[in-house]
Amino acid sequence: MNTDKLLPFLSDSTLLQSGGPVVVILLVMSIVATTVILVKLWQFLPFGIGSAAAVQRVLKAWQEGDRKLALEHARAGRQPVQRVLVAAIDAMLAGRHDAFVREEAERVAAELLERRIRYLRILEVIAALSPLLGLFGTVLGMIDAFQAMESAGRQVDPAVLSGGIWQALLTTAAGLAVAMPVAAVLSLFEGSVHRLRHQIEDALTRLVLSAHGQDPAGA
Repeated sequence: MNTDKLLPFLSDSTLLQSGGPVVVILLVMSIVATTVILVKLWQFLPFGIGSAAAVQRVLKAWQEGDRKLALEHARAGRQPVQRVLVAAIDAMLAGRHDAFVREEAERVAAELLERRIRYLRILEVIAALSPLLGLFGTVLGMIDAFQAMESAGRQVDPAVLSGGIWQALLTTAAGLAVAMPVAAVLSLFEGSVHRLRHQIEDALTRLVLSAHGQDPAGA
């Protein structure tokens, strides 16, 4: 592919004129996706910093019997795992039974996880819909091109026909250009949510086992 000829065209407003409404819709979708991605990055990035070490401090203090210090360590950070441990430790110090402790901790965890997955559905829809919109635009463009060829009868200009076809194919390219990075970022976010859920379950189980004098390393 001759990118020297393609890139100036793509950097030009001609792309919007050639692609028509489909490209405009894809452009709006890309702006929405970029906004959601930036919001989720702002939400995800700070919480992974030092999370494992912070949780280890909480569990170590709890295993050593220093309940007050464990609670202080848990309240010292804003990582989701620490916030779940705060809820669990508060319930334990209040003398609640294990079932209540787990229910309260899981309630807090569900709320925190829901915040992490919020708006990810938008990215999922954009990643799935963008290629279809691009293909739809291409089909419409091809219909226009062949209608023009039919109207011209025997005096068809191959250059005009080929020009109409490649302009129609631009919508498919635009759809894929939106869908691929969105799908990749969505996969990363979903992986982060999965890891966070695992970390919460692991830390909560270790805390409950420690409360009963069991070795969490052997769980």
